[in-house]
Amino acid sequence: MTIVSRQAVQPSDRLRQVAVTLAEVFCVVGTLVGVGVLGTRVEESSGGALAADATLLAPAGPAFVIWTPIYLGLAAYTVWQWLPEQATDRRHRAIGWLAAASMVLNAAWLLVTQRGWIWVSVIVMAGLVVTLGLLVQRLEDIRSYGTGESIVVDGTFGLYLGWVAVAACANVTAAFVDSGVDPGGYAAELAAVAVIALASGVGWLLAERLGGRWAVACAMAWGLGWISWGRAAGEPQAVLVGLAALVGALVVLSAAARVHARRGD
Repeated sequence: MTIVSRQAVQPSDRLRQVAVTLAEVFCVVGTLVGVGVLGTRVEESSGGALAADATLLAPAGPAFVIWTPIYLGLAAYTVWQWLPEQATDRRHRAIGWLAAASMVLNAAWLLVTQRGWIWVSVIVMAGLVVTLGLLVQRLEDIRSYGTGESIVVDGTFGLYLGWVAVAACANVTAAFVDSGVDPGGYAAELAAVAVIALASGVGWLLAERLGGRWAVACAMAWGLGWISWGRAAGEPQAVLVGLAALVGALVVLSAAARVHARRGD
C-alpha cells in the first residue's frame, strides 16, 4: 500500500489565507462604493471622465457586467483556498499574496476615482495589470489539477487579467482627455486606433506567454467588442475606431486559437 504524505500547514499558510479573506472584504467594500451603494458610481466619479461616452476608448455600458463573474469568482476563490487540501497547495502558495494584492488594488482604484484622482487611478491600474500578469503566469507554470480548480482559479483570474488589460487602455485615455490632451477629430481617432493596436499586441503576447488561455482572450475580446459597439451605436461615434476595435477583438481570439492549434488541443 502506498502512503501519500501531506505537507503540514504552516503559520505562513494561515497568514496567507487570512490576508486573502481580508482583501476580499476590502474588495467588496470598494465595490459597494463603486456601484453607488456607499459612494458615487464610477461613471459619475472623476467628473464623468470614466463614463461610457467620455472618450473614444470607453467601452459601452453593458461591457461592465463582466465584473459579475469576476467578483463571484473572487469570492469563490476566497472560500476555495480555505479548503483543507488547498492550504498547502503549491498553486495557492504561489499566487495567494498576488491574489490578495489584486483585490486590494481593485478596491483602491475604485476609492481613488471617488476622489477624482484620475492619474493616481492610472498608476493603481498599472499595478493591478502587472500583479495579475504575474499571477496568471504562475498559474501557467503550475498547471491546474482539476475542473473545479480551472473554473474557480484559472477562469476567474484569466477574466480578471483580460478585462483590466483593456480597461487600462481606457483608463489612460480618460486621464489624458481629462487633462485636456485631446487632439480631436481625425487625429484623435488615429490615436485611438494606435492604442487599440497596442492592446491587440498585448493580447497576442499574453496568448503566447500564457498558453492561449481562453478566459484572458475572451475577456479582452469582450472589452474590445464593446468599445466597437460604443463607437458604432453610441457617443462619441467613430466608425474607424469601432472597426479597429472589432478587428482587435478578432486578433486576440485568433492568437489564442493559434496557440491551441499549435499544441494540438
